[in-house]
Amino acid sequence: MKNLISERVADFIKNFPPFNVLDSKSLQLLSEQILIIYKEKNSVIFTVEEEQHKHFYLVHKGAVILSNPASNNILDYCDEGDIFGLRPLIANENYKLEARAHEECILYGIPIELFRPIAKQNEEVSLFLMESFASNTRNPYSKNQKGQLYGIEGEENPNKEVKIPDLQLASYSKKLISCSPRTTIQKAAELMSEKQIGSVLVISKDLPIGIITDKDFRNKVISGKLPISGSVTSIMSSPVITYPKKLSITQAQMAMMKSNISHLVITEDGTPNTKALGILSKHDVMVSLGDNPAVLVKAIKRADKFKKIKELRKSVMMLLSGYLEQNIPLGLIAKIISELNDTCTKQVVEISLAKMKNPPPVKFAWLALGSQGRSEQLLHTDQDNALVFEDVPDESLPKTTTYFLKLSKNITKGLNKIGYEYCPAEMMASNPKWCLSLQEWKNKLSYWISNPGPNEVLMSSIFFDYSLAFGERHLLDQMSEHIFKTVEKYPIFLVHLANGALQSPSPTGFFRQFVVEQDGQHKDFFDVKSRALRPLIDAARVLILSHSIKGISNTWERYEKLAELEPNNNELYLACSYATKALLKFRTRQGLLHHDSGRFIELEQLTKQEKMKLKRTFKAIKEIQELITLRFKVANILG
Repeated sequence: MKNLISERVADFIKNFPPFNVLDSKSLQLLSEQILIIYKEKNSVIFTVEEEQHKHFYLVHKGAVILSNPASNNILDYCDEGDIFGLRPLIANENYKLEARAHEECILYGIPIELFRPIAKQNEEVSLFLMESFASNTRNPYSKNQKGQLYGIEGEENPNKEVKIPDLQLASYSKKLISCSPRTTIQKAAELMSEKQIGSVLVISKDLPIGIITDKDFRNKVISGKLPISGSVTSIMSSPVITYPKKLSITQAQMAMMKSNISHLVITEDGTPNTKALGILSKHDVMVSLGDNPAVLVKAIKRADKFKKIKELRKSVMMLLSGYLEQNIPLGLIAKIISELNDTCTKQVVEISLAKMKNPPPVKFAWLALGSQGRSEQLLHTDQDNALVFEDVPDESLPKTTTYFLKLSKNITKGLNKIGYEYCPAEMMASNPKWCLSLQEWKNKLSYWISNPGPNEVLMSSIFFDYSLAFGERHLLDQMSEHIFKTVEKYPIFLVHLANGALQSPSPTGFFRQFVVEQDGQHKDFFDVKSRALRPLIDAARVLILSHSIKGISNTWERYEKLAELEPNNNELYLACSYATKALLKFRTRQGLLHHDSGRFIELEQLTKQEKMKLKRTFKAIKEIQELITLRFKVANILG
């Protein structure tokens, strides 16, 4: 006789992470042992230092508040589908927070002893639980869990031999796993799980008619759109994209990007009308490249035309997509992609210099500003840059400025040709306001810092996130030295900078609801840049500047340095570092998915798990803004 209660429990929990990745057997076993608990409004579920329960909890109906009674701070709200109380499962410790019913609740108690072996056997479940626990404790860098969340960042092997990808043949998988059109979705899923593969080819009369990938299961079955009992023809991608076996890596990359797919079918003559020989996946392309960006760096440095660099930047985006799919740590991804972006910029400068009739009259430096200056520019966005040249006698200044303005216009035009849009506000070196001698820059910086109106604070905040993209480092160092000396002289500037850091709108409104755009082109979309990333970026900038720390412009590296400088705020700063990387990774994934900057997110298109991950970063935003308000006494001085 069927257990109707356990079936209803299974039907509910299978929609939420981490239970949505469990196989049917594990799901049923778990559902039969889950405890159903009713809690009245304001009733306590567990308290601080209470001994471990035998269950962790999933909210079925209602909402739960997690708080710290000592500080009277509400740290999180958990609503339908959220899990909490993971400490006994992960850390084997008594509770550090209080959980209380915000309203009438029905909770599912998940037996820890039953669930622990399931989690150990499923890497995706384990990763999700670790991330949830780390986020809730605000410290994903605890010694016990370090390296288990996203992996330890390893060093590149500089001696590893690589090949140029434009002529190298792609290596594809010849071990074909296929099924017939009559196969059920469930059988195909079991086959993929058994063989540990990411795709199955659908064959009819010995010819390939379709392909099923992990993405098809996520988008069409797990989402609830189609039943698992249906045939594979209802979810397969058809017709298949086919190519002959003599396919170069570059051709494969371009084919995948053109059709927005991750698998190509290799056939005898390159058409669907002959027998399939194998499958080439995006992962195979990454393996063929050796997972080493050195091949791209060499190719970029050899490029003598902007058009060639533009083509290579497509390969950079393919590399970025592959790294994200492999869940490589964001910090390492950012270092690699930033180095490739900087190499592109340097080559554009080199080509532009070669087009000038005369060599530069004096030494200069090309500065990357904004996200590129912070080594956080992963997607193609607009350009923010500046040029500084050595001081010259007054009578030589107009002629020298004219030369560097012409050079800057050639460079910004070249950057535009390789994929960087022009800055709408013209914060580029081609603008005379951003192409100055060292002394002129010092004068401008002094004015911004000593007269901190809203516009001056905006200008200076953009300019403080810079890095050397090309040229003489000593010019950048002298500018940095001048900035710190001037800030020491005018400490009120930090208060205005702190006030600017608090102007970013809150990411959530009442009861943790996302605050979306109210009008305009992106009405009802969530602005992940302005409401989530910018508050963290602005806060890190003013805090690191207040410590007079030079040479660190990257946001998460700034927070990690702050954690060293202020041990009492260690947890908060590391939580901000984690949140910044998580948000940037999320934005990058969205940008690659929708072929845009990833800034504006359509919430209806996100899964429950994605929304949960976003919301977990918002606690750090709220707390860092509270710290800035108290430290710089913004309300008292400016109010």
